[in-house]
Amino acid sequence: MASPPDDRYAFIAEWYDAHAALVRRYQFLFYSKDCTIEMFDIKNRRLFLKRSKFENLSMKDLYIGAIINIHARQLKITAYADQYTRNKLEQSTSKTYAMIKPDAVGRAGEIIKLIHQEDFVVCQAKKIMLTRSDAEQFYGEHSGKDFFEKLIRFVTGGPVIAMELMGVDCIKRWRLLLGPTDTAKAKESAPNSVRALFGTDATKNACHGSDSEESAKKELNFFFGPSSIRVSPTFDNATLCVIKPHAVADGIAGDIITAITENGFNISALQMFRLEKANAEEFYEIYKGVVNEYTEMVDELCNGACIAMEITRGEDDVPTTFREFVGPSDPEIARYLRKHTLRARYGIDKIKNAVHCTDLPDDAILEVEYFFRILNP
Repeated sequence: MASPPDDRYAFIAEWYDAHAALVRRYQFLFYSKDCTIEMFDIKNRRLFLKRSKFENLSMKDLYIGAIINIHARQLKITAYADQYTRNKLEQSTSKTYAMIKPDAVGRAGEIIKLIHQEDFVVCQAKKIMLTRSDAEQFYGEHSGKDFFEKLIRFVTGGPVIAMELMGVDCIKRWRLLLGPTDTAKAKESAPNSVRALFGTDATKNACHGSDSEESAKKELNFFFGPSSIRVSPTFDNATLCVIKPHAVADGIAGDIITAITENGFNISALQMFRLEKANAEEFYEIYKGVVNEYTEMVDELCNGACIAMEITRGEDDVPTTFREFVGPSDPEIARYLRKHTLRARYGIDKIKNAVHCTDLPDDAILEVEYFFRILNP
């Protein structure tokens, strides 16, 4: 059997057909040289989508477990469809667990930016509080050691940000980027490492990384599996901000998070989501028939991973002050009138305008609840 062309990658993808209440399976082909796609209906053994251009997709979007949106259908990639694709991609799509510890959560934006610059993909992320029981279970291998109690008190003393990272030789490369466990040693031998840049000592050393493939699987399941720790928003005097898929894909989520915190706002909850079209339509329903760009707004919101955040600041009218900080919906107008706003700095156009934020104060908690209660029950 002839090998497939160097630019063709084959996957098995599933789509849940809500009308028929069926899971439909396809062979999904991606041709990287010209960004074209092709789909075959596996059950009916026929062409489902002829080869056509699809520029909103790249190789970094294609891995086992990925969710992609193809012409209003949200597909989940469940397997490689041939050995060639498996051999080519398994190493480049390895995964590891990464955690920003309490001492470095305030600089999470800078760390996330560094992660992107080093060609890692953040597949999942959430900000959580660990209980003592959680921490003891997670760090169980260190139980009985002199530093164990100090470690447990530290890691439960504030929120952490849990992440699933993907990339080439991911476990090894993330630990190399982290640097030595002791920050003092990291500053000497690896001055550009995460722990040298953001750590304080051997305990307050900014971030954690899995040390083996077995540990990575175990830790990822602990933080992102079916019984994993949930995000806990305040649902009080807060507003919603969503970093849109284009901004996440372009690697500017870290910059946006840094800008938010540097301007005195607190990110009290954070989680990465991948919205189905029905959810995006429901969330944006208030704009239907009112905003001409409604359809395009929906398409963008479900066009990949987004990051939802509950924003607080200890004042009475957070929705209004944060809305002012985000700026006009059209980045061109924002750059002309209010060049220091988020959309002026990071937006591209009215659809890809970097972030969504709650427009009306009365809707703020409802929007926070939509993401953190309805989409994440």
